[in-house]
Amino acid sequence: MKTITLSVTSRTEVQRRALAAFGGKAQGAHLSFDSPELLWKTLTAKRWELLQAMAGNGPLSIREVARRVERDVKAVHSDVHALLDAGVLNKTEKGVEFPYDAVHVDFLLKAA
Repeated sequence: MKTITLSVTSRTEVQRRALAAFGGKAQGAHLSFDSPELLWKTLTAKRWELLQAMAGNGPLSIREVARRVERDVKAVHSDVHALLDAGVLNKTEKGVEFPYDAVHVDFLLKAA
């Protein structure tokens, strides 16, 4: 199963992971956000629904994604482009793709 990890991490942690990758240590697919607020702003409930519909299905047209989630094409278009801008989706010659079968979300909430 191909999984992406979404996390809330500091710049220091991102740099540590990058250095480890340059050193030959596999890091897996990982996308980091600066804060929980940014993660939830980017990955709204409707966008999570898109990811679920697209997971493991290869490239799809925006119209097909809209059909699968039973939403307006224009609204799905807007959400798809937000996910493309965030690096969550890939654009291919055949459409847009979420090239993963699963999503792992990893962050720690602690007292202020």
